[in-house]
Amino acid sequence: MNDIIDGNESGGAEEKGWIKKWLVPLIMLLLVVAVTIVLFIYRDNVSQLEEYGYLGAFLINLIANATIILPMPGQLLTFAFGASFNPLLVGLASGFGGALGEMTGYIAGASGRGVLQDNRTYLNAVSWLKKWGMLVIFLFTVTPLPVDLVGIAAGALRYPVWKFLLVCFLGKAILYTGMAYAGAWGWDWVINQQWDTRAMRFCGVAVAVVLVVLLLALFLERWTWRRRR
Repeated sequence: MNDIIDGNESGGAEEKGWIKKWLVPLIMLLLVVAVTIVLFIYRDNVSQLEEYGYLGAFLINLIANATIILPMPGQLLTFAFGASFNPLLVGLASGFGGALGEMTGYIAGASGRGVLQDNRTYLNAVSWLKKWGMLVIFLFTVTPLPVDLVGIAAGALRYPVWKFLLVCFLGKAILYTGMAYAGAWGWDWVINQQWDTRAMRFCGVAVAVVLVVLLLALFLERWTWRRRR
């Protein structure tokens, strides 16, 4: 009798283990792929969100960054937002939306580790992330480099979600703020035919901020995630 009970318990545990290991990750991965395809199909409608101001900037960059691999032109609208609204607030709203959007890549990595296992670029991203952590995420988000593979690698490595979101926000906020100011100052130059001296001051401050964030990222990475590995 005890053997029968033990057998039933063992079978139930194996079934739960199979669901946790294969079924749930597969469903999550399929949802991410479905969202990516739908957003790509309706990408031309993204520009309609521009009329909603800062909320529109948030939503556009949330959608633009939620697609994996497939390109979305919505990020370019940040230039237009900068010419119409406060560039700093546009950058912050866009950075917040962009960071949340990158969670689709993280979820895809956390739920389907073997999907890109043989991809050379993905393997490089995993290696870089293991070695440099936050610095890699920051460099890919503060520049136009494709951050999707880094997000997938972070999810596969179970990189702390809060750190991933924080660094994504910092990097994208700096990038989008720069884009918004470029849009604002570029429009002023077209209208007034003169370069605003604020641009030079802003560039200096931006460089200083980037350097400080890089140093903080290296310090935090040394004393948190890499230290626990």
